[in-house]
Amino acid sequence: METQEILSQSTGRLTAESIETEQTEGVKLVPVAESIRYRKRAQNAEKKIEDLSEQLARAQEQSEQLSGQLSDILAEQKLMHKLISAGAVDIESAVLLAKARMKDDADADSDDVIEQLKKDKQFLFGGSEEIAAAAKTAGAKERSTSVHTILERAAKKAATTGNRADLHEYLKLRRNYL
Repeated sequence: METQEILSQSTGRLTAESIETEQTEGVKLVPVAESIRYRKRAQNAEKKIEDLSEQLARAQEQSEQLSGQLSDILAEQKLMHKLISAGAVDIESAVLLAKARMKDDADADSDDVIEQLKKDKQFLFGGSEEIAAAAKTAGAKERSTSVHTILERAAKKAATTGNRADLHEYLKLRRNYL
C-alpha cells in the first residue's frame, strides 16, 4: 500500500507540475470578451464560406447548363447552314425533321440525314429553277437603253470638260430619267 500511495503522490505532483509549466511556457490567457469576439468572427467566416461554396456550386451548374445550350445552338446553326447549301426551301421544317432524325439515330451524320431528307421529302428542297421576278406594274415605266446612252454621253462630257453647264445638263437629265 505504501508503494501505491507513493506512486499516486508522485504522479499527482508531476501532473500539477506539468500544468504549471504549460501555463507559463506557451499558453496565454485571453479575456472572455475578446474570446467571444473571436468566436463570433470565426462563426461568421464559416457561414460566409458555406454561402460562397453554395454560390460557386450554383454558378458551376449554370455554366454547365449554358455550355450545353451553346453547343445545341451551334449544332443547329451548322445544320441550318448545311441545309441552306443543300437547297432547302423550308428551312424551319427541314431543321426540325433533321433534328428529329438525328435524335432517333445517335450516330447519324448530318450529311447523311440531309441526303435522306432530300430523298424522302423532296418538297423541302427546291430545284434548280430560278425564281421569276415579278413583272412591273402598268404605272412603272420601262427604262430604255437610249436613256442610258444619253445619260452616259452627258456624264462623260461633264467629266471631261469640267464645265458647270455640262454638269448641270447631266444632273437635269439624270433627275428626269432616274
